[in-house]
Amino acid sequence: MSARISPIVFSVRDGWCYGLLGLPLAFVALPLYVVLPNYYALEFGVPLATLGIMLLCARLLDAVTDPLIGHWSDTLFARSSRTVLAWGAFAAVVLALGFGALFFPLTREPSGLIAWASAALVLTYLAYSTLSVAHQSWGARLGGDEVLRSRIVGWREGLGLAGVVLASVTPVALGLPATTALFVLTLVLGFGAWCLAPRPASIASLTHAPAEAAMPWRSLWLPLAEPAFQRLLAVFMLSGIGSAIPATLVLFFVQDRLQAPSNMQPVFLGSYFLSAALSIAFWLRLVKQLGLARSWLCGMLLATAVFVWAALLGPGDTTEFLFLCVLSGIALGTDLALPGALLAGVIAATPRPELAGSYFGWWNFATKLNLALAAGVSLPLLALFGYTPGSRSADGLQALVVAYCLLPCLFKIASAALLYLLIIRPGKVQTVSLNPPSLPKDAP
Repeated sequence: MSARISPIVFSVRDGWCYGLLGLPLAFVALPLYVVLPNYYALEFGVPLATLGIMLLCARLLDAVTDPLIGHWSDTLFARSSRTVLAWGAFAAVVLALGFGALFFPLTREPSGLIAWASAALVLTYLAYSTLSVAHQSWGARLGGDEVLRSRIVGWREGLGLAGVVLASVTPVALGLPATTALFVLTLVLGFGAWCLAPRPASIASLTHAPAEAAMPWRSLWLPLAEPAFQRLLAVFMLSGIGSAIPATLVLFFVQDRLQAPSNMQPVFLGSYFLSAALSIAFWLRLVKQLGLARSWLCGMLLATAVFVWAALLGPGDTTEFLFLCVLSGIALGTDLALPGALLAGVIAATPRPELAGSYFGWWNFATKLNLALAAGVSLPLLALFGYTPGSRSADGLQALVVAYCLLPCLFKIASAALLYLLIIRPGKVQTVSLNPPSLPKDAP
């Protein structure tokens, strides 16, 4: 007998308890992806080529292991939520130690430093993926209709964006030792709050089946055979590449196309992420009127309009670009809150909702693949058409505008078309409902 995920009432307190762990998980990502390369190059003199190979290998390993971690997460959930929390606590400790080891290595000898950093990076990525997949799966297993699922994801992603904003300020303002201490503090608080969050029932208790027999290894591949997941994943990847390309190229655009002063860069990024965080409440209200998929479509169309406008900007147009950062941040709010809620609905409607971890493992694999594909598509195209960083040639800047502004529009338009044709028109995803109780009056 297949298990069903019981719907719950999800209060504001529950939102804080579940979502707060999203803050340190997002907080740690920015130093790992942005600060670490520059820090090792300047502080320890690691050659860029060596650093690039090390980071590439670690990130590829991180992406490949996500589906395996997702399957293992399902096995833990099949036993009990306490088992998940116990392993989550272990992963949190490893994550904190790995983060500290990366930024405060015990050796500076070149070969020893590379070996140390590689080992610390792999451990940090594995711990991060273990904790984040378990956290995502927990939220999906709580059940609910579209509005409730979007609220659950909205709490997690909204507090995650707060972590991104915090992480963008603290390394410069407080330094790395204080940043590390702040990360550990938020991680402890976030994990402690997670322990108080509403708990999904264990699959073993629902099916009365032995936990060890509940998750055969072949179940790792079952999500990829689910048509609803295939459709949603295709839309998600196209939209994700459309968002990842400008994220990869934004500093080049600011420096060479807008020729903005360097002190404007954190203002642009901060307004982008802050707008995304603040917009989530608006999108959650729109979901009540339009549904998840149609609200996501609105975000895609807004992002397309924003980048078409960005193509018209030139040197000195910093005020206009700041406004565009706000608008694109609002569009980003849909990418963060709504696809995950749609995925939770797909999982709940399948014959095997207990495989939530495997679904999120493949989902996170696609997320990280998007980042790699964005760099793999945009950077070679820029080089092919004559752009080099610092270049002010007409041809080079035109190539930059096409890659930063117009290429994302093509991906967003394609993803919007797929969203309409595969999900909205058939009505396969929006009609999924587990008939939860009415939302409490304190719902945001």
